Amino acid sequence: MTDQHYYYGTGRRKSAVARVRLFPTPGGITVNGRPANEVLPAEKMIFEATAPLRATEMIDNVTVVAKITGGGTSGQSGALAHGIARALLVMDPNLRAPLRAGGHLTRDARVKESKKYGLKKARKAPQYTKR
Repeated sequence: MTDQHYYYGTGRRKSAVARVRLFPTPGGITVNGRPANEVLPAEKMIFEATAPLRATEMIDNVTVVAKITGGGTSGQSGALAHGIARALLVMDPNLRAPLRAGGHLTRDARVKESKKYGLKKARKAPQYTKR
């Protein structure tokens, strides 16, 4: 399958990065060499990851091969959705309108806030003692 022509997109969410290759032949979704339902355990996560394909009605027309690193399962499913949307845009620029309308092209920039010195977490301070 690597000698075929494919479309590439990189998706990011939290600390997860998904490198997505989209082949214009019918097939399934493979993540890190395994089927998507093994890597993303919850049905909700697979639903979220395939949202760009449903929005453009391409779910039965493409094969998705992705390599995902970092983060947890929630961030990985979001990164996969973002990568699929970007790859679809490379494949057909006319799909921009439905992808944009569904909010699939926007990178979700919410990441965990870093811990500050003197604090227990990013904002939680040690208990104040008056005496």
